[in-house]
Amino acid sequence: VQLQASGGGSVQVGGSLRLSCAASKFTLDYYDIGWFRQAPGKEREWVSCSSRRHSRTDYTDSVKGRFTISRDDAENTVYLQMDSLKPEDTAVYYCARDRQRLRVGGCPRGGALYAYWGQGTLVTVSS
Repeated sequence: VQLQASGGGSVQVGGSLRLSCAASKFTLDYYDIGWFRQAPGKEREWVSCSSRRHSRTDYTDSVKGRFTISRDDAENTVYLQMDSLKPEDTAVYYCARDRQRLRVGGCPRGGALYAYWGQGTLVTVSS
């Protein structure tokens, strides 16, 4: 199982980035995928997730209306479109795959419920 996160970079306030999380050696069809971030000196926080069983998405309050998570099954990739970026969005972003196949009840927010993690991609938002 491998997850490759990419798409990070440096943007100005109000700019946009699209992060990608490409999966290999397994199919995303059966798993929830989450995005997390860790800012310098802070703990890792959950950002968003996509529930496969329920075809639902979920977002932390601070990114609602600005970030969009989506899947491309043909590419076996999950994306995080980030618009209207703010300096407080600066962090290393990680994607992760749920431990459980086709989880019932919605995608999890807890990092401990994810088994596999990508290597992280840095997003820097400057004013």
